[in-house]
Amino acid sequence: MKRKLLLFMLSMAACADMMAIQEVAAPMNVYARDMLSLNGKWNYIIDQQDIGYYDYRMNPTPWGFFLDAKANQPSDLVEYNFDKSETLKVPGDWNTQDEKLFWYEGTVWYRKKFNWIPQEGRRSLLYFAASNYMTRVWVNGKKAGEHKGGFTPFCFDVSDAVKKGENTVVVMVNNVRRKENIPTQIFDWWNYGGITRDVMMVSVPQVYIEDYFVQLRKGNRKIVDVNVRLNEFCAGKKVVLSIPELKVNKQMITDENGVASVSLRIKPVLWSPKNPKLYRVNLTMGDETVKDEIGFRTIETRGKQILLNGKPIFLKGVSCHEETAYTSRRCNSAEDADTLISWAKDLGCNFMRLAHYPHNEHAIREAERQGILLWEELPCYWTIDWTNERTFACAKRQLTDMIARDKNRANVIIWSIANETPHSEARDKFLSGLARYARTQDSTRLISMAMEVTGASNYVNRLHDNMSKYVDVVSFNQYIGWYRDVNDAPKMKWEIPYNKPVIISEFGGGAVAGLHGDKNQRWTEEFQENLYVQNLSMLDKIDGLAGTTPWVLKDFRSPRRMEPVVQKGFNRKGLFSDQGKRKKAFYVMKKWYEKKTLQY
Repeated sequence: MKRKLLLFMLSMAACADMMAIQEVAAPMNVYARDMLSLNGKWNYIIDQQDIGYYDYRMNPTPWGFFLDAKANQPSDLVEYNFDKSETLKVPGDWNTQDEKLFWYEGTVWYRKKFNWIPQEGRRSLLYFAASNYMTRVWVNGKKAGEHKGGFTPFCFDVSDAVKKGENTVVVMVNNVRRKENIPTQIFDWWNYGGITRDVMMVSVPQVYIEDYFVQLRKGNRKIVDVNVRLNEFCAGKKVVLSIPELKVNKQMITDENGVASVSLRIKPVLWSPKNPKLYRVNLTMGDETVKDEIGFRTIETRGKQILLNGKPIFLKGVSCHEETAYTSRRCNSAEDADTLISWAKDLGCNFMRLAHYPHNEHAIREAERQGILLWEELPCYWTIDWTNERTFACAKRQLTDMIARDKNRANVIIWSIANETPHSEARDKFLSGLARYARTQDSTRLISMAMEVTGASNYVNRLHDNMSKYVDVVSFNQYIGWYRDVNDAPKMKWEIPYNKPVIISEFGGGAVAGLHGDKNQRWTEEFQENLYVQNLSMLDKIDGLAGTTPWVLKDFRSPRRMEPVVQKGFNRKGLFSDQGKRKKAFYVMKKWYEKKTLQY
C-alpha cells in the first residue's frame, strides 16, 4: 500500500514538473548571452535494454536512472552509479571515445553536476546545440522534456528545477535508426551517437529577445528589414537597434505579439567571398544587449544565373561531411571547421555544400568569416516515410530550427530540403510542403534539393523532377564513370528543360590515396583523376551550369563501405584522404576552378 501511494505521489509530482518545465525556442545567437558552459567530462552508463527508463514490462519506471539515486544504507538496492562510472567528453560522439561504443546503436545515459545561482527576475535555460538522436533530459530529477533530431538545437526553461548551489542534469540519448525518423534507417555516413555539440546554462530576463532577423531585402541592396521577436506576447517594449559603423540607432516598439519591425535605408559594404565584411549589430531591451556580427548581401536568380549582390557568380564548391580531418570523429568546434574550410579554399572554393544535415554553428560562422558561401541541408535522405504525418512534422521542425539558427548568416545562400529521393506522389507532397514552408520562414534565400539522375537513353540524360517547380536552383547528383559505365562521360549529353540555374550537387569516384596504377584500374588515383577529367569536360557543356559541389572534400566513415582492403569502413571519394593527403583528382578540380572567372 505504501509503495502504491509513493508511486501515485511520484506520478503527480512528474505531472507538476511537466507543467513547470517546458521546451522553449532556442534563443538566437546563444553564444552572445550570459551563459555557463557545461562542456567537459560527463559520467555515462551504457543501457542497451533501456532499463534506466522502462521496467521489465516496458512501462516507464519512476525509479529510472534520471533520479541519480544513491544507496544510503547497506540494504538499499540501486543498480547503477554515475559517481563511479567512466566519463565521456561533451561535446563529442561516443563512438570514437570508447572502443566499446564504436559500433553501438542504443541508449547511453549522461550525467553532469554543475553549480548555478538562479537570479531574481531572470530565467534559467538549458541549451543543447545538438544531440543524436532521441534525447530526454532531467534536471535535479525533474523531467525537462525530450527532443527528436540529431543536428539542430533545443532548449528548456528549467527555472523551476534549478537551485542555488550544486545541480544535476541527466540526459538519455538514443541513436537507434528508425523508419519514421529524419534521416531514416539507411544513410551513407556514420551514425555518431551522443551529445555531439555544446551544452550550456543560459541566464536571460523574464522577457527577452528570443529571435531576430536583420538582412537586406531580397533584390534590394540598400534596404535592411529588421524583425525582432520576444519570448512572450508583450506589447510596448522598447528595443533599440544599433549598427555603429553604419550610424544606425533605431528604437522600435513591440506589438501585442511581442514583435517589433522596421525597414531602414543603409549603405553597407556588401559581404562577398572576396570581402566577407561583417558589421557589429546590437539589439538592446532594458538592461540586456545581444551582440552579433552580421553581413549584408543579396542572393537571387535571373534565368539560368545565380546573382550575388546583383552580379553573376559561379559557385566553385565542394560537398563536405561534418567529420574531422585526421581523427575522423564528429566535428564540434571552430578549430575542427577551420581545417576543412582551409582545405576547401586550397581547392579554390568559394562555396561548400554542407551534407547531409545542418552542421554546427561554429562551422557556419567560421565559413562566414572566411568568405565561404554555404548550402545547408535537411537530412531528408533517400527513402523517407513519406506518408507518415509525424515524420513530416519532424522534418518541418528540423527545417524550422535550421533556418532559425542561421538566417542571419550572410554566407548561407541555399536551403536544401532533400537528397536523392525516389520519385512518387507522396514524396512530391512531402517535399513541396517543406519548400513552401521554408519560404514562409525566410523569403530572402534560394531553395534547392539534390535530385537524382539514374539513367540515360542513347547517352542523352534528360532531367525530369516534379520538384523542379518548387526550387530556385535545379541541382542533381550524377556518377557517370563510377556507378554508371566507365569512360561514358565523353558520350553524354544533357537536357535540362528548366529556365533555372543548375548546380551539379554530386559527382566523383573513389580512390585510395597513394594507390597508383592504370587509369582504368578502379581505386587508383589515376582512375579518379581520369574520371574527373572526363566529367569536367562533360559538365562544361551543360547549359546554365552555375556551380558544382563534387563528392567529396575528404574520405569519411561509412558502415556501407566495408570492402576490407581499400575501403575499410571509409567512403573513399574524397579529393583529400582522411589524413589530408591530396589525391591527383584534387589538382584536376583546382585547375578547372582556376579557369572559372565568373565570380563576384
